[in-house]
Amino acid sequence: MSSRFDNFEEKREEKIRKAFKERDWNEIKSADSWAIFKVIAEFVEGFEKLSKIGPCVSVFGSARTPSDNPHYIMAEEISAKLVRHGYGVITGGGPGIMEAANKGASSENGKSVGLCIKLPFEAKGNIYIDPDKMIMFDYFFVRKVMFTKYSQGFVVLPGGFGTLDELFEAFTLIQTIKIGRFPIVLVGKAFWEGLIDWIKNTLLEKYNYISREDLNLFYLVDDATEAVKVIDDFYSKYLLTPNY
Repeated sequence: MSSRFDNFEEKREEKIRKAFKERDWNEIKSADSWAIFKVIAEFVEGFEKLSKIGPCVSVFGSARTPSDNPHYIMAEEISAKLVRHGYGVITGGGPGIMEAANKGASSENGKSVGLCIKLPFEAKGNIYIDPDKMIMFDYFFVRKVMFTKYSQGFVVLPGGFGTLDELFEAFTLIQTIKIGRFPIVLVGKAFWEGLIDWIKNTLLEKYNYISREDLNLFYLVDDATEAVKVIDDFYSKYLLTPNY
């Protein structure tokens, strides 16, 4: 029996072979036209389902975090507090930190949104998402538009490549003024301090690839109360409005 890793490698090799396969114009036109309609359909469903959810905060973090991990417990606590303070919660809809955040929101009868992505190893949302607020995406880029368009803040717990992708997407869009300025809260000083040191010492001081003001794009906290306070304090000065 082949392992899950072997199956992934087969899929990766299949995509590489497909990329080099010669196709005639009719094949290209047909495939691209179908992809365009699929992308449009995902945008339409996302806009329809999320346009009326009200102020929400997205919570990001690893799908691999077990339920007895302190980060899982922290995500659940933060989300429950967010709901008590008047926010809904949006996650990527999967297990781990995402499940914890949806669980915390659901425990307080708050809005619990799941923007799920179809993956070979993760094909359904967690059980704590509101049934009418779960959306399944094929395309990462459409999903990321929904996160930034309908979130009034990001709370980012420890995670892997996907979490970092979402974090730096938010940094870039705010830095280039493509979306409104909203608070980005990094939770877990021990986890994030190495990355922050690299941003300061390498990106800024050594290479001057960012501005010193860019260091103000995020907040670093270590507990649930402080994380929610950052969101509250930020919006005590601003009206809650969509980012696009």
